[in-house]
Amino acid sequence: MEQVILVDAKDQPIGTMEKLQAHQQGKLHRCFSILIFNQAGEILLQQRALNKYHTPGLWTNTCCSHQRPGEETLAAAHRRLVEEMGFDCALHEVYEFVYKVPFENGLWEHEFDHVLIGRYDDVVTPNPEEVNAYRWVSMDKLKQDMKVNSHHYTPWFHIILNEHYDRIAIQIKKINF
Repeated sequence: MEQVILVDAKDQPIGTMEKLQAHQQGKLHRCFSILIFNQAGEILLQQRALNKYHTPGLWTNTCCSHQRPGEETLAAAHRRLVEEMGFDCALHEVYEFVYKVPFENGLWEHEFDHVLIGRYDDVVTPNPEEVNAYRWVSMDKLKQDMKVNSHHYTPWFHIILNEHYDRIAIQIKKINF
């Protein structure tokens, strides 16, 4: 069974727990969200696989997952980017935030989320067990669609784009995408 790293409000590890159990109990645990942009400034979105135990079929950032016990955030991000989207690229951590969201099925996302960005302009070969579909989209079109079809997107992706996008935009400029 996959374990997640339980953390306190300052991201200090306080133990581990089976992933589903942590989501059932709403325990704060460490995770990461990756946003990949191409040369045209478009963001790569994934539609979560239809068999996911929460938010199946919703659109979200390029990749997201959990660090394993003893695994550094950057190593975990590279591992999952390959496992979910079939490619790897340079990644830069931008910021962290905490969120807690209940789902209709009784599960919770209570996560200390490390947000990373990268650039990629080549072939995407997503894992069908993780990803139902993918698309590249301009930020303007994405923001418009999220306003009209907000229920098509994951809660954490709303938080990332609506509350923190200015931080991401600054970092994109700094690393010369």
